Amino acid sequence: MQRDSKLMEMLTGYASAHQHPFNVAVHMVGIPTIMLGIFIVFSWLSVEISDFRFNGAHLATLVLFLFYLSLDVVFSIAFLAYAIPVAWIATVIGDQPASVAGTAAAVAFFGGYIAQFVGHAVEKSVPVILKHPVQANLAAPFFTVVEIFGILGLRDELFKEVQLRVDESRQQQAA
Repeated sequence: MQRDSKLMEMLTGYASAHQHPFNVAVHMVGIPTIMLGIFIVFSWLSVEISDFRFNGAHLATLVLFLFYLSLDVVFSIAFLAYAIPVAWIATVIGDQPASVAGTAAAVAFFGGYIAQFVGHAVEKSVPVILKHPVQANLAAPFFTVVEIFGILGLRDELFKEVQLRVDESRQQQAA
């Protein structure tokens, strides 16, 4: 991995605000929960193609996958392992009566964000969404996959390099 790649830049920026284990754990639950809330609403927009109903949750999964593919092949494929089930669950919930689906979407979306802010309060860091809202929402599902790899000890050299860059950045800020 090139030291100055876009992926390395993104991972370092994310990791610098997500060092506390509680914050990381909250994000592992909160980000897919937010994604579920958004995907429920997206599932309401659909078209029938032959016998398959293609909806906005499917489209969002595809668009995110293609964006992530431009960053890293392995992480983008792993992203599909949780995005496809989230899109499916969102579609099932989205097919419920509007009051049920809307309530579930709102609870997932706002509950997920409340959890993120609690995690950042514990970390004593500013949530990335306040600095870069579009980038944060587009990249957050990707970072969930990255965190899983880190927890499992996969691609260890990448994580060592990211942590080295975070430490260097903090030393520069302290000087």
